[in-house]
Amino acid sequence: MADPLTTSAAAQPVAAPQDSTTLSTQSEKKMDMPRSRTPSNADSNLDGATISGPHESDLERGAMGSVMGNEKGTFTKDDEQPEQLDPNVVAWDGPDDPTNPMNWSMKKKWLNIAVLSILTLITPLGSSMFAPAIPKIMAEFHETSSTTATFILSIYILGFAFGPLIIAPMSEIFGRSLLYNLGNIFFTIFTVATALSTNIGMMMAFRFLMGFAGAVPITIGSGSISDLMPVEMRGRAMAAWALGPLLGPCIGPIAGGYLGRAAGWRWVFWLIAILAGVITIFTFFTLKETYAPLILERKTKRLRKETGNQELHSIYHDGIENPIEKIKSSITRPMVILFTYPIVFLMALYVAITYGILYLLFTTFSFVYAQKYGFGEGESGLTFLPAGLGMMIGIVVFGALSDKVVAKRNAAGEEHKPEIRILPSFTLPAGIALPVGLFLYGWTTEKGVHWIVPMIGVVIFAAGLMGIMMCVQNYLLDAYPRYAASVTAALAVLRSLAGALLPLGGLEMYNALGLGWGNSLLGFISLALIPIPFLFYLYGERIRSRSAKK
Repeated sequence: MADPLTTSAAAQPVAAPQDSTTLSTQSEKKMDMPRSRTPSNADSNLDGATISGPHESDLERGAMGSVMGNEKGTFTKDDEQPEQLDPNVVAWDGPDDPTNPMNWSMKKKWLNIAVLSILTLITPLGSSMFAPAIPKIMAEFHETSSTTATFILSIYILGFAFGPLIIAPMSEIFGRSLLYNLGNIFFTIFTVATALSTNIGMMMAFRFLMGFAGAVPITIGSGSISDLMPVEMRGRAMAAWALGPLLGPCIGPIAGGYLGRAAGWRWVFWLIAILAGVITIFTFFTLKETYAPLILERKTKRLRKETGNQELHSIYHDGIENPIEKIKSSITRPMVILFTYPIVFLMALYVAITYGILYLLFTTFSFVYAQKYGFGEGESGLTFLPAGLGMMIGIVVFGALSDKVVAKRNAAGEEHKPEIRILPSFTLPAGIALPVGLFLYGWTTEKGVHWIVPMIGVVIFAAGLMGIMMCVQNYLLDAYPRYAASVTAALAVLRSLAGALLPLGGLEMYNALGLGWGNSLLGFISLALIPIPFLFYLYGERIRSRSAKK
């Protein structure tokens, strides 16, 4: 990535941060144009020893250039006399600074997002692509336990759960691009090791490490999108990125079923390793650093060296100088956010439960369609296709509509609020689709109705799942953009834990309750969760304001 411009901070002073609401009002009146804004104060009580940094709307103003003062960066509200500004604060070099990722060309932005989307498709392939071949793996390693069979699948998702705890905070210290490249390299290595496994313990260990390394694009991808895209375009970008983590586990078993039957289960992992190796090389040359605080910190260090002024500091400087303290603060941040912010916790819980149900369903597909409908190994892989189709429908509908609503409000000059992302017209249909799909799938398989009917139920469930995940992810990114990666990590931890652990008891539950009542139980749980987004649509802004005052 090109280095920031070399203009000295002393020669180009900038103002200290002001109240975001005041800035927004003044600048929008001056420019006479609608702007996207995330006027949340929710991050302000993350300051101090645990979490610190500028107000999140400073990041949003990066799209227009200056992150301090008014939009011109150096003048008073009357634009007649320059303010007395801190000459030691380093910010962007004006509203059109080409080093600001928000100012990159759309071609460059979408190239980065396309690469991220491919990464988030490849790494989730490892979760279930080999699922149809599990009976062969169990036979080769002389294993008979049904729990072991399930855990071979879910331990990968357990890696997805623990990886974000390290990956997200590290990305906010060392940047996004370094983490992507390291994650790709280790993912490829661990995939090769899995293909060479000689016993079940070795296979499980390397599958866990595969998940840990493969969690990088899933953990910080949304942060990269937040770095690049203004809010009115973020929904479409998020849709492209979010498709991979959900579509990968659906389409993987289709290819894996036939490949495993033709060439053996090891070639499933060899194929994933080849794909990962190719994208690793491509990523080195295409993915650029997007994290604004790191870009400005690099600029600050260069200016200190050039000017000899050691007092220079970035607008995003958090006041923590000790590297060890910075790392400790960053590592604890996702869990602090998860357990001290009710909005993040309850929304993450909603997503986690629905995601866990999805993986619980995945554990039933092979034996349900084999026993009830006589599907073979290759055909069993095709049973994952309805989930992928449903997710595509959810992406198209909810991703596009979300951005249209935001763009329409911006065009009308209305202030953007994060709660627009969880309008009841989005979350209620998506929430209702979850239990409807589960009831339909459960009772039609219980009664042996033609296989197309339960597959329709899975389509409905998956579309609702994608709608909820899109709404929640966009809402939390708009509400807490300063720590987008940490918020995403908090989501990923709960989601992946549920995806890894819920399936472990799935087969026993279905044995006890049957497919009808077993899936009905899951449907009733989904039904009980529907009010959560509606609650935050009504009171989310008030809750975030109270959090900011603590």
